[in-house]
Amino acid sequence: MADPASGTGADGDDEFLIDGLAAHVGMTVRNVRAYAGRGILPPPRLEGRTGYYGREHVQRLQLVRELLDRGFTLQAIESSIRDARPAVAGHTLDLLRILDEPHDVEPEIMSRDGLAALAGVDRDAQLIDDLATLGLVRWLDDDNVELLQPQIVRIGATVVNLGLDPGTVIKLYPLMRQHLRTIADAFVASVSAEIIDPFLEAGLPESDWDHILALTESLLPTASQVTVAILREQLGVAIDEELSVKLEMLRAATER
Repeated sequence: MADPASGTGADGDDEFLIDGLAAHVGMTVRNVRAYAGRGILPPPRLEGRTGYYGREHVQRLQLVRELLDRGFTLQAIESSIRDARPAVAGHTLDLLRILDEPHDVEPEIMSRDGLAALAGVDRDAQLIDDLATLGLVRWLDDDNVELLQPQIVRIGATVVNLGLDPGTVIKLYPLMRQHLRTIADAFVASVSAEIIDPFLEAGLPESDWDHILALTESLLPTASQVTVAILREQLGVAIDEELSVKLEMLRAATER
C-alpha cells in the first residue's frame, strides 16, 4: 500500500499524487492532466478514489518533455509512445542520453580580452561577430562573450596561434562541418537501416534493448575514431602533394 506521506509504494518505488508528480518532473498539474487525457500517460494505480503515479509515469513525462525540447510535435509524440510498453520510455531516455554525450557541452564565459589572448590576436569585435554568426559564441555585453562550443573555439584559437589568419580559420569551419555532416548522415542512415529498423520491425523486444544501448554507446566513439584516422591519412596525402609542388617551385627557382 502506498504511503502518501513518504511517497513510497509497497514495492519500494516512489509514488506520487498528481501534484507531486507534476512537481517532480517540472510540469504543471494542468499539463499532466492534459497528457493523461490524450492517452500519453497511462492511468494511475488507484486506492479508492486516489490515484498514485510511479516510475513509469515519471519516465513517460520526462520523455515527453525531452522530445518537445528536441522539436517534436505533441501529435507526433502521442502517436509514438501512447501504446508503447511500460519499459520503452525508460529505455528511450537512456538511448537519448547516450546520443547526447558527444555534444553535451557546458558553455563557458570568457572576456573579449581573454578570447583575443587565447588566439594571440588583437581585440576584434568583427571576429566575435563572425564566430557568433557560426553559432560558436554569443555576446553577453561589451566585454564578455559566452563560448557555446568552447572546445571548437579553443582549437580554432590554437590554429590561429600557429600562424593561420583568423578569417581563414573561420572559413574552414563551415566547410568542415558541411562535409562531416555528409559523413554523419551516411553513417546514421547505415546504422538505422541495418540495426534500428530490424529492431523496430521486431516490435522493440525487451530482450534486445540492452544490446541496442550497448551497441549505440560503442558506435559513437568508434565512428569518431575512424573519422579522425581518415582525416589524418588524408592530411598526410595533402601535405605530401603540397610539399611536392613547393619542392618543384624551389627546384625551378634554383635553375634560373
